[in-house]
Amino acid sequence: MYSLNCHFLSRKSKRRTTSSDTAFQGPRYGVSKATKRRFVEQVKGAHFSHQTNYFCHLGKKCTFLFASVQKKIYLCTEFINLSNKIYQMEEIKSFNQCIEDSIKKNWELDALTDYKGATLQYHDVARKIEKLHILFENSGVQRGDKIALCGRNMSHWAVAFLATLTYGAVAVPILHEFTADQIHHIVNHSEARLLFVGDVVAGEITPDKMPALEGIINIPDFSLMVSRSEKLYYARENLNRLYGEKFPKYFRKDDVNYYKEQSPEELALINYTSGTTGFSKGVMIPYRAMWSNLDFACEVLDAHLHPGDNTISILPMAHMYGMAFEFVKEFMSGCHIFYLTRIPSPAVVAQAFKDIKPVIIIAVPLIIEKIIRKKVFPKVSPVIRALMSAPILGGKIKEKIKNQVYDAFGGNLYEIIVGGAALNQEVEHFMKWIKFPITVGYGATECAPIISYADWTTHKAGSCGRQVVHMEVKIDSKHPHRKPGEILARGMNVMLGYYKNEEATAAAIDKDGWYHTGDLGIMDRKGNIFIKGRSKNMLLGPSGQNIFPEEIEDALNSLPLVNESIVVQRDQKLVALVHPDIETCAAKNMSSEDVINVMNQNLQTLNESQPAYCKVAQIEIHDEEFEKTPKRSIKRYLYQ
Repeated sequence: MYSLNCHFLSRKSKRRTTSSDTAFQGPRYGVSKATKRRFVEQVKGAHFSHQTNYFCHLGKKCTFLFASVQKKIYLCTEFINLSNKIYQMEEIKSFNQCIEDSIKKNWELDALTDYKGATLQYHDVARKIEKLHILFENSGVQRGDKIALCGRNMSHWAVAFLATLTYGAVAVPILHEFTADQIHHIVNHSEARLLFVGDVVAGEITPDKMPALEGIINIPDFSLMVSRSEKLYYARENLNRLYGEKFPKYFRKDDVNYYKEQSPEELALINYTSGTTGFSKGVMIPYRAMWSNLDFACEVLDAHLHPGDNTISILPMAHMYGMAFEFVKEFMSGCHIFYLTRIPSPAVVAQAFKDIKPVIIIAVPLIIEKIIRKKVFPKVSPVIRALMSAPILGGKIKEKIKNQVYDAFGGNLYEIIVGGAALNQEVEHFMKWIKFPITVGYGATECAPIISYADWTTHKAGSCGRQVVHMEVKIDSKHPHRKPGEILARGMNVMLGYYKNEEATAAAIDKDGWYHTGDLGIMDRKGNIFIKGRSKNMLLGPSGQNIFPEEIEDALNSLPLVNESIVVQRDQKLVALVHPDIETCAAKNMSSEDVINVMNQNLQTLNESQPAYCKVAQIEIHDEEFEKTPKRSIKRYLYQ
């Protein structure tokens, strides 16, 4: 049993204050002497393991996150009303320890495969991580230094990311879809010392525009593209010799011993939501948020994901959604992860599903909707839909169609989890109708990313689930069950703030610790969250009515020949911009006039379903697809 030597750490001043002090040194973290006394009394006599982190719930108003490090208790942060649990200790495990444990436990299993390419087993991953650690150490990289990664999903991207964290450096994942100027800006803004790049990115960037970089490393083979340091050049040229000297006989699982974060508040990575100068928001993700998201995923998926199971990575790992739930969780579970390593077109994805047969699929709506519309809906004629409503025959037909949908996604699926945007109502209704296992989650980069989720068996159609473990959610509205308000989230998943941007941090996280998502929604009495749209996208009707364009777009996207759409406001009138289904138009040999006639009928059908203030005045046809973000959301601001 460790003796108690309690220190309270102020995040603002970084000054430790003893338990006899009356309050923190920051106004947001004021703690009374009585509350501190309760904290001390609670942890007195408790058994604490070395370098282990805990939650201490002191009633409804105060919850403290503290760490047991070298026989001292460090209070790291305070959350208000995080839980209604009273006097309960909850252990926060080391995230890097989880990485180490998974590698050792699954040593001989397949870990990472570049689709139709090479496979790394977990011991191969460990060996490559060790080589990168030797490279980092001998090139002078220190704990806390920034290491950026920019390239398409592939096995070596995952290895470089794991090596960065388990060395004690801070990872800076960069979306490979960013322009060269945006990549230059992020590397410079984050003060990265090293940059890992994929083949495509390597040919686009200009090293001279990143003067502080000491080196650029190619992700596919870890060769040096640029070296501005003699240490780095020497380390890379002599890497195999240095590795052989450290492990003269062989490298075993007992040799795996990674850096363990010293506090759950320690910075793990910086994830940029934008690469544009002046608009950059480098989201600082602490280890507690990484662990908390992992703990959530374990709680809801451990019964269905097992060592050796096949999974597929479609979303970019540089995006928190793809990183947390297509990579981190699966790797920690001993799964075999396949990377597409190419643009995930519906055709490529559909073939990959057939070959890999994943147990779980994480995706944005666009991918799922296109597969359903192209491969399933054409087979379901109006006659078949009518028969599906029959009491006896309908059940058999539904089951047959559901099996066909299963086959389209590989035939070995527990569930599909959709996130990043709302699922089209027509597609969702159809999937629910045939009782297909699909659900919708909700999150934000600032929450690393999960905020709400419900298993497909309890998911309510139209919702994005309920608040997850370690988090609480509320709607900023006097009548949250019926009147939309901003969705607010608070808890372990929330970021530390935006890197070098205190003003943006203060605007995003209020004095009570609530993260303001910028999304509008309602919450029913069972806690199901229904998103109505982005607050910045909301339009005002002629009499001040709130118009949510996403709801109109969802209805429009279900109509014939509509591939995608956005609704904008011009001179107080609503205009729908539509990109038609070019493939279908070509297959039916339709002229431009034919398409216009269909859209005129769509306009009439759409307006019949909308209230007066939401009626669309006209439809404009766009021949080209709308420009999108990496998570496949339309860049709405370009078309306003």
